[in-house]
Amino acid sequence: MRELCAAYPVQWVCEVWGCARSSFYYQPRLRQDQPVRNALHTLAGQWPTYGARRLTAELRRQGFAVNRKRVQRLMRQYGIVPQKRRKTIHTTQAGQGLRHYPNLVRHLTIVYPNQVWVADITYIQLRTEVVYLAMVMDVFTRVIRGWHLSRGLDQGLSLEALTRALREGCPEIHHSDQGVQYAGTEYIARLNALQIQISMSDVGAAWQNGYAERFMRTLKEEEVALAEYVDFTSAYQQIGQFIDEVYRHKRIHSALGYLTPAEYEQQWRAQTGAATQVVPF
Repeated sequence: MRELCAAYPVQWVCEVWGCARSSFYYQPRLRQDQPVRNALHTLAGQWPTYGARRLTAELRRQGFAVNRKRVQRLMRQYGIVPQKRRKTIHTTQAGQGLRHYPNLVRHLTIVYPNQVWVADITYIQLRTEVVYLAMVMDVFTRVIRGWHLSRGLDQGLSLEALTRALREGCPEIHHSDQGVQYAGTEYIARLNALQIQISMSDVGAAWQNGYAERFMRTLKEEEVALAEYVDFTSAYQQIGQFIDEVYRHKRIHSALGYLTPAEYEQQWRAQTGAATQVVPF
């Protein structure tokens, strides 16, 4: 039929064949969905825990005019199911005899970078050993300012993460749990020397450090659970790549208007004309 239409008017050919002209121009939905389907499969492989909402946002960032219902339909059609979340075991060692500080961020509205940093520690199970990750996050941008992976769960772990973070700036408030890694003398002295206000969650109230908790959960789900670290060195390299490259520059956040942390901070600074803050050492 299409060969005839190349030589004769479409209307004449359709009349001879006894079909509507619209049938000639009809394109199967499968063909229309093919580019979206290919992109969706790629994104689902890159972000296996993403549901329809985040995958829709990622597709739109790539220029596809899709809504969530269409993405949900394609996910059902092609068997794309986000991986279930796993529970995270927390590691907090109480600092007996150390001073604890009040929660300064409980009702605080955070409206600019380096207003509040949050810090936390989690464990990571390797093949033959357990290692520990400490991180410091800027709440407003969700940028991980500093991190460190260590075999030891001591104050040196949190201090190294803080030292790295301070190379990017200095917060007004530092918020953490009441663990010895943050309530210890040396850590507190570092914060006091820079006149950083100290804030801590109540005992047993992990939700009061929710931003840090959510990052640790994301790290476990989207990096650790999908990786097979050969040893400490490979874990250090791969986790560092996830934090510094993927989480900061590639992973979008619904709370940031589906921008990456780096994009969100860059956009805020461009709009406000604010310069990047650096603490000299």
